[in-house]
Amino acid sequence: MSWFSCLFTLWPYHAPSLLLMGFAVRQPGLWVGLQGGQALVCSQWNNPGDNGLFQDGDVIIGGLFNLRFRPPYFSSFDVITKLPLYSILIKISLVPSLSSLENLPLQYIYAMVFAVEEINRSKTLLPGVKLGYHIRDSCALPPWAIQAALSLVGGDSITGHQSVPLIIGGSSSKNAQILSRILAPLSVPLMSYTASCPCLSDRLQFPNFFRTMASDIYQARAIAQLAIRFKWTWIGAVIANNDYGYMAVKEEIQGAEVCLAFVATLERENIGRNARRAALAIQASTARVILVFSWYTDVRELFLQLDKLNVTDRLFLASEAWSTSGNLLQNPVSRKVAGGVLGVAIRSAPVPGFEHFLRSLNPSHRPHDEFLHEFWEKEFGCSPSINASSNEFPANSSPEKTSLPPCSGTESLEEVQNLFTDTSQLRVTYNVYLAVYAAAHALHSLLSCSNGESSSGQNISLMEHLNRVNFTTPQGEVFYFQGADVPAKYDLVNWQKTADGKLKMVLIGRVDGFDLHLNESAIQWNTGSNQVPVSVCSESCPPGTRKANRKGEPICCFDCIPCADGEISNTTGSLHCERCPPEFWSNAERTTCIPRQLDFLSFEETLGITLTALAVSGVTVTTAVFMVFIHFRQTPMVRANNSELSFLLLVSLKLCFLCSLMFIGRPSVWSCRFQQAAFGISFVLCVSCLQVKTIVVLAAFRSARPGAEALMKWFGPSQQRGSVCFFSCIQIIICIIWLSLSPPVPQPDLDIPGLKVTLKCNMSSVVGFSLVLGYIGLLGCISLLLAFLARKLPDNFNEAKLITFSMLIFCAVWVAFVPAYISSPGKYAVAVEIFAILASSYGLLLCIFAPKCFIILLRPEKNTKKHLMAR
Repeated sequence: MSWFSCLFTLWPYHAPSLLLMGFAVRQPGLWVGLQGGQALVCSQWNNPGDNGLFQDGDVIIGGLFNLRFRPPYFSSFDVITKLPLYSILIKISLVPSLSSLENLPLQYIYAMVFAVEEINRSKTLLPGVKLGYHIRDSCALPPWAIQAALSLVGGDSITGHQSVPLIIGGSSSKNAQILSRILAPLSVPLMSYTASCPCLSDRLQFPNFFRTMASDIYQARAIAQLAIRFKWTWIGAVIANNDYGYMAVKEEIQGAEVCLAFVATLERENIGRNARRAALAIQASTARVILVFSWYTDVRELFLQLDKLNVTDRLFLASEAWSTSGNLLQNPVSRKVAGGVLGVAIRSAPVPGFEHFLRSLNPSHRPHDEFLHEFWEKEFGCSPSINASSNEFPANSSPEKTSLPPCSGTESLEEVQNLFTDTSQLRVTYNVYLAVYAAAHALHSLLSCSNGESSSGQNISLMEHLNRVNFTTPQGEVFYFQGADVPAKYDLVNWQKTADGKLKMVLIGRVDGFDLHLNESAIQWNTGSNQVPVSVCSESCPPGTRKANRKGEPICCFDCIPCADGEISNTTGSLHCERCPPEFWSNAERTTCIPRQLDFLSFEETLGITLTALAVSGVTVTTAVFMVFIHFRQTPMVRANNSELSFLLLVSLKLCFLCSLMFIGRPSVWSCRFQQAAFGISFVLCVSCLQVKTIVVLAAFRSARPGAEALMKWFGPSQQRGSVCFFSCIQIIICIIWLSLSPPVPQPDLDIPGLKVTLKCNMSSVVGFSLVLGYIGLLGCISLLLAFLARKLPDNFNEAKLITFSMLIFCAVWVAFVPAYISSPGKYAVAVEIFAILASSYGLLLCIFAPKCFIILLRPEKNTKKHLMAR
């Protein structure tokens, strides 16, 4: 009974887990009954190729390869989940016959043979030790792989095959996990040449596992780097429904600022239906770049479905599982739907002498090589003799093959062109070659320091020596293990159309670890031009805008929002807008900050011209009134109203009109100082004159009462002039102190948004300006109060009424000025102040002097003492 047939008897506690892992349940004629976790029955089935390919030696290396392949009809997992674990009766059902030899795996086998023979010829590696091999066909199915592995480890006393201390095999990640767990208790290292699942890097779960194939993490990250490099942020994904596919999508692609438009899964058991669903998803999606992380057989069905839907404008990113598939490259459907494929491929390396070795193979030189015999029958359609003294044929030969005519002996592989003889790109083949050399160097190190340890102890030591392996291959490459892994090295390939419309694979770059080296100029895109295809959910936001994510959608889907005034973004795809420094402002495109333009109330603009015209007009009218009063100074109208104060009032009004001109034009240090001082002093002079005139009127009428004759002595001409000077000096002192301690200075008003910034006289001391305005307001209020008290005194031309109206206008203007000044932006605040000066000046001028000029010029008959004293 073989090792596998008694597996459950030897390790009954493994039975449930073995069943759950989906193996040991699928062979013709094998019945397995489990109850309570114990095996009830186990029997051996007929496994083709029990002996395999054997070469004796001092140390034998085991090899497992998928030389034939036949998929099961159903999934063992489905069976297990539908039956109770404590009572399972499974009838294994497979197609009775196995598929024929696969050419490429056959090349892997002879790569191992070639490496062993090359090592045996070496004088430095394993000198004095002949290396042998025992190679079995695992048929791509876990049950056969387990049986073959256990038979290799256990040896065979009947055939004389000794046990192997190491197995090169576990072609798929699933098989590698199963074999590693089974071989770990026996301390037998397993070295895979294609198993790439990152899970196998876990030394706690798989302490005896090694591989010459890089972890899928590296190729997934390389694909992510390609997507980022070409700005493909919106891609679709079609993946195998297992760890191989999900690892690439979840761990690398989604974490690389790349969004997935959709994720479609492919299952081999339902490949037709799944491929159709995936093709429809590709057709409906706006993504123009599609990542396909699956096996080439699944991809072939996907391309067929895409061809039926006439989807020919997508660019595919290929994983190593199908990027170098000759089957797909030669498929006419691929030419229609898969031009310009970018893919990651297992790195290719030359093996000198290997092609000559393959083409020199001949059954006559290897009479016991049943693999070569079967290949010869398939390739040349004739039957070579296996043994000169026997007419037996390989156990795997079918009746049809045994009836083939005998070969002439002239057959040769020299002119044969197929996957077996093609050594232009040795990828997995080179991994097998490296695995043999890694095993040889570990054995060399072990045998150099071995002291007659037990077999198990030697196996444990062999794993330790494998961990420390570090050598230079015949190709000059430094090789070592990092845990279970080797440093990642990939080729980057591109499918390009030739002149005759066929597809060829072109090397365009390489991957070393996480570093990507790419020759972009060598890429032929699926569009047929040099333009890189675009695959985005939203176009990149141009400079001057920022990205705003759409609620509930992936981050790659966004809207472009223009930057606000005063903010810029000068790169494509900005997440935020940057605010310009205070002295700068954004240009119209919001792409750069430009110096802000100084703006002020100038004499050239319309508002400046208008205010200047009003001020000059006021000066002109005041001068005209002054001339009228000079000319008619001897008339009762002029003399009766305190002509000296009237002339002083006209002079102060002229100064008020003139000081408004100092607010127009570019502010300077001196203009900022003098404009406020001139404004404050002029208005105090003007209001002081009005106040003294009102006091004089009140005093004159009060002195007319009995006992009050001496009152006018205190308000004579000297006292009137002195009062005006006193009131004015107080304002002068306030201005001197203010301008000495904290004068206004010209400064741009950077707080106001806009490209134009107002250059204005900044009030460094608000207190000083408030005192100037407050003092003017105080005098104005006192004048208004006094004029209001004197408004009903008898006289045909009592100025108190005129002063009352003028002061009402004056106070109303300046009360309205304060909020208007505060709320006005930039130069318009200056215009408000000028307008207040002009409005209050015109109010005083017109209210006080217009009635007098009217009588003097138009009603001279009323300009008499009799008329004035009528009351």
